[in-house]
Amino acid sequence: MESIRVFAGTGGRQFAEAMCAALDVPLSGSELHRFANDCLEVQLLDNVRERDVFLVQPIVAPTQENLVELLLMIDAARGASARRVTAVMPHFAYARSDKKDHPRISIGGRLMADMLVTAGANRVLTMTLHAPQVHAFFRIPTDQLHALEELASHFRVYDLANTTVVSPDLGNAKSASKFARLLGTPVAAGAKERFQGDRVEISHLIGDVDGRDVIVLDDEIANGTTISAILDKLKEHGARRVSIACTHGIFSNGALERIGDDPRVHEIVTTDTVPHTLTFAHPKLTVLSAAPAFAEAVRRIHSGESVSALFA
Repeated sequence: MESIRVFAGTGGRQFAEAMCAALDVPLSGSELHRFANDCLEVQLLDNVRERDVFLVQPIVAPTQENLVELLLMIDAARGASARRVTAVMPHFAYARSDKKDHPRISIGGRLMADMLVTAGANRVLTMTLHAPQVHAFFRIPTDQLHALEELASHFRVYDLANTTVVSPDLGNAKSASKFARLLGTPVAAGAKERFQGDRVEISHLIGDVDGRDVIVLDDEIANGTTISAILDKLKEHGARRVSIACTHGIFSNGALERIGDDPRVHEIVTTDTVPHTLTFAHPKLTVLSAAPAFAEAVRRIHSGESVSALFA
């Protein structure tokens, strides 16, 4: 591991520190400079010549600043003769821009993936991209982790004999089925339709939740409109206590307070792929660390071992 160098962007410092602690390697220093014309410059403070370099930066708000900082870090590492540069993005916000669902719109996920390659990234390590096709946007080796095991470990301490895992939409049903198998529970799924103005409607619920406890599994929660819609549908179908689980807890525009203050919600469980501060504090919120999983993936990438074996 002596030839590894790990650097963190502004948004990824806390995550990188936890990852380095699990790897037992130091976090290398870097500096971000902002000029009078608002341009940014990045300097890596450790030697990276012929080293295996990992640059940790979740692409979260402020999304554009964090993305540009990561691109500059990649460019700096490539210019300093790094042997391999891996962009470690616990969360990739542009994954939601994955298809042309309106006339004359951009597909940001593909464009940002191309920009990472152009900057000099040789590899990408990320977690739970929004849709399967986003993985193919990257024209370099890309390892996509998931947090199903971490989330399942949290819920296994409960009595799940009367519990059903629910996916809010059919697109997430495959992940929900895997999660249900880990917990030994049945699975159900909603039929979701999204309208303009971020309005969400769940027309049908496939599966039995009447009189049962429910764990709603989603890949990410932003404004929380999907969660509000599935809560209404679960109440209509006679569900009892509801827990919410997601990988990426963005919780924008007061979503955490709206969901957490709902008496139908027992708890909210997410991971630290999105940096959480005191502003995200809520008595019902539990934040699990995905850093150990990323640390093990980094170790395997560096040593040439299989990353997919982590999910065997």
